[in-house]
Amino acid sequence: MKENLDVSIVIPVYNEEDNINLLYSEIKEAMDKTGVDYEIVFVDDGSTDRTAGLLSALQENDKRVVVINFRRNFGQTAAMSAGFDYAKGNVIVTMDGDMQNDPNDIVRLLEKSKEYDVVSGWRKERKDPFISRRLPSMIANYVISKVTGVELHDYGCTLKAYRKEVIKNIRLYGEMHRFIPAIASWMGVRIAEVETNHRSRRFGKSKYGISRTIRVILDLITVKFLLSFSTRPIQIFGLFGILSGTAGILITGYLSYLKLVQNINIGGRPLLLLGVLLILLGVQLIIMGLLGEMMVRIYYETQDKPIYVIRKGADKK
Repeated sequence: MKENLDVSIVIPVYNEEDNINLLYSEIKEAMDKTGVDYEIVFVDDGSTDRTAGLLSALQENDKRVVVINFRRNFGQTAAMSAGFDYAKGNVIVTMDGDMQNDPNDIVRLLEKSKEYDVVSGWRKERKDPFISRRLPSMIANYVISKVTGVELHDYGCTLKAYRKEVIKNIRLYGEMHRFIPAIASWMGVRIAEVETNHRSRRFGKSKYGISRTIRVILDLITVKFLLSFSTRPIQIFGLFGILSGTAGILITGYLSYLKLVQNINIGGRPLLLLGVLLILLGVQLIIMGLLGEMMVRIYYETQDKPIYVIRKGADKK
């Protein structure tokens, strides 16, 4: 296998024994027509059926197939992260292993990736139940687009194409694989969207459900913080600290006026406790912001990591 390829196709799979061979055949048929050097990176996320054995057979028969087997189920984000680490292509394409993504759309994404750094698929005619899948997805896509500032119709579509220099600089945790375009936007990347063909699931059952909604919301909060305040935490903690402290000072000032000027007893008033708590909370928030600033500096300086991303630049002296 060459060290540098044109395209790597990363596919996380979990208990997809009925889909593996069909998916491989469709990808091979679609990619062989393009004439590009490619590899297919299957990441077996701890499958308990015959998936691992089928992947091993494919790898033996085709050197373009790379198989990574997890010891247990770590989740789709971890599987994608492993695929990115092992991928050698200049463009990295991700897709699901359930055959709902059409491999023929890969060619369209690759064509678009010549002009853009990230190309996201859009399942415009999605073949999923409306109430349980499509409606929550529509709401989530709207909220994510507004919160992150990156307008996409379908964050949940796994079929995406990334340039290597973009994806290799992104570390994924939690359920953050769906937020890669938003995270990458911090680098100033060019993002495009392509309508893709979405097919009904033929075999197996969906691994996704409503239960992951809470995790997605929490990850969205994390992404928003990283995009806006990862290099300046004092600005968010300090802001709330000042607001809290100011409110506390106003309350205690008002109560002090009642006590000192009007000689009114304030000892039993809950407002006094609230004022003191707000002042203490404000001090703590500001201290958290300062500690965050120190941690940010330690993180970037110990790793010699810049707080900027360069597309083109002169050689350093």
